[in-house]
Amino acid sequence: MTGDEVSKGSDDMMIDEHEQKQGNAVPDGFNSHYLKVYYGKLFPYADIFKWMSYGNDGKHPACNQSYFSRREFSFTLDNEVYLRFQSFNSMSELENSVKEKCPVKIDIGPVYSVDPSKRHAYAQSGDNVFTPVERELIFDIDMSDYDDVRYCCSGADVCLECWPLMTIAIKVIDTSLRDDFGFSHILWVYSGRRGVHCWVCDGKARRLTNEQRAAIADYFRVYKGNENSHKKVSFTGLALHPFLARSYTEVLMDFFERKLLLSQEIFSTEERYEKILDMIPDPDQSITSELRGKWQEKRRTANSKDDINVVRWEQLKNMLQSGKHKVQGLRRCVEEIVFSFTYPRLDMEVSKHMNHLLKAPFCVHPKTGRVCVPIDPNHCEEFDPTAVPTLSNVNIF
Repeated sequence: MTGDEVSKGSDDMMIDEHEQKQGNAVPDGFNSHYLKVYYGKLFPYADIFKWMSYGNDGKHPACNQSYFSRREFSFTLDNEVYLRFQSFNSMSELENSVKEKCPVKIDIGPVYSVDPSKRHAYAQSGDNVFTPVERELIFDIDMSDYDDVRYCCSGADVCLECWPLMTIAIKVIDTSLRDDFGFSHILWVYSGRRGVHCWVCDGKARRLTNEQRAAIADYFRVYKGNENSHKKVSFTGLALHPFLARSYTEVLMDFFERKLLLSQEIFSTEERYEKILDMIPDPDQSITSELRGKWQEKRRTANSKDDINVVRWEQLKNMLQSGKHKVQGLRRCVEEIVFSFTYPRLDMEVSKHMNHLLKAPFCVHPKTGRVCVPIDPNHCEEFDPTAVPTLSNVNIF
């Protein structure tokens, strides 16, 4: 094992910022003894080594013997010391180092042109320049980025009412990566707390340049403005892009009307429905005033079984789609509202740069004690983050 960077917050860490901003509370059952037992008995070193080697495991004549040793690993120790540019020549070296140091978090970086632990021995120009040459295309989606459209939780908290937002993100992104880009080797992993990570492992994905990664990330971008913007989604043109149209008709609209509308009670209070009225392009306020007037009367429909959120949504849809009001941009407003509440919110910077670190699968999240387990995208609606194994309840004895 080699590696020499030790710091308490190096500028070039490029680790998920959300993870570093949280407090130091330690969950019940998360302690060094449990972690040592987990690393000693359960952590899948062989699987991680086989995955990260991509066939370059020394068993075949044509394999690249140095491939795995040029992969960067980063350890976060329990005193918040970060060990950057760790590298290993074999599975046993990785296993021995993890067992010895017992990191509270393991991050995985790119494959570099040279052994990252020996980077200072090489010139920064010429044939041996130290630079990333391969890295999985990665995506990071955090529930805290949805705080403006969920009312059950906020920040790092998640529950079964808001977690389906992550399910929808997996469905939309996974389908596009396979159907639009032709990728097939895709791994989805629970982050251990409030989100999901995606690793696209195809050879052509690992060899993408930063510019190509940025282009793919931008393909998925629909949100504009900032957290203070009333309208974060604005569609122009006669029709949605085929990817967006497919996502809307096959996933987003059904989820919004069948699940989110009721679980988050989006129209239940004046404060909540005013956020939606603000999204309507209505210069003379005629549409929003009419809707507001109906809703402020607080009159229930004759059929008391109808949920107020469903009733108000149908009223809004009927008014916007009736064609009675000739306002530019009104026709797309229903789509824009649905996308604002349901469409995946990616951390774009994570996907754009090859040298960004991402937490390794099967780590244990130090704030929750939960294991970062894989999620099957074909059955992602069955995933329950509250039932994920933790250090304190996993059967390790």
